[in-house]
Amino acid sequence: MSTAEIAIPVPRARRRAFGPLATLARRRFQLTARTPRELFVPLLTPIMFALVIAPALKTALHTSASYESFVAIGTIGLLIPLNTMFSGLSVIVDRVSGAQPELLTAPIPRGLLVVGNLLVAMATTALQVGVLIGVALARGIHFHATGTGIVWFVATAALFTVGMYGLAEILASRVPRQEEYIARLPAIAILPWFLAGALFPITALPGFLAWVAKFLPLTHGLALMRYGLRGDSTGLHAIWGLSDPTAMAALSLAVVGGFGLLLTAASIRVFSRSAVR
Repeated sequence: MSTAEIAIPVPRARRRAFGPLATLARRRFQLTARTPRELFVPLLTPIMFALVIAPALKTALHTSASYESFVAIGTIGLLIPLNTMFSGLSVIVDRVSGAQPELLTAPIPRGLLVVGNLLVAMATTALQVGVLIGVALARGIHFHATGTGIVWFVATAALFTVGMYGLAEILASRVPRQEEYIARLPAIAILPWFLAGALFPITALPGFLAWVAKFLPLTHGLALMRYGLRGDSTGLHAIWGLSDPTAMAALSLAVVGGFGLLLTAASIRVFSRSAVR
């Protein structure tokens, strides 16, 4: 058998996987974003923080104008968890009153359902983050991003979104009812935001909490996003204490990337096991 003959099944297998994945993602998007309201309502709270609360805090605390961009980026650390966790809520709805039971009988790997949901969560989150940054720029909030900085920002936001959606899928697979899921949302999506340096540097926290904050993926994500869009490595230095910003950024990206890959793999495993119950 020639080398060419051996290589033929690989792209065919990829095409066989891509077709169902595209169908699942399209179906999830139709369920998640049936109206523009479902896309833009989650933006109201982050926009309020970026456009109203940030300027108010700047005035009240007599901080510099750069504090507005500090808080604007910090609100992304609220937007991503909220959006991904609400995407996980739709999984419970689909399981209880939707077509998920029928989809589980289809001759496709169950992990494709998780990946299809993840793709939609990433697309809607990317749209919302883009709108938030656009509104901040229109408001006159200035960033100092370079081409390399934008790459750092996009990679960080994407990997953190992947990890948070993996966490949402795990919770949705473990929790039987929507009420229980919603009750756990503040502790998962909101509490870490207050500890991760969204509104103030983690060095302002009491000693023990500052130490705990260094282990939160969101702390690394916000420090990286500020490094990317503001050229500010203060947050990275508060975590790692090194003198090389690029080295610190690479370390934090590894943390966020590990968070994303680990939770995605765990979510597929948990979903596949819960589907056979």
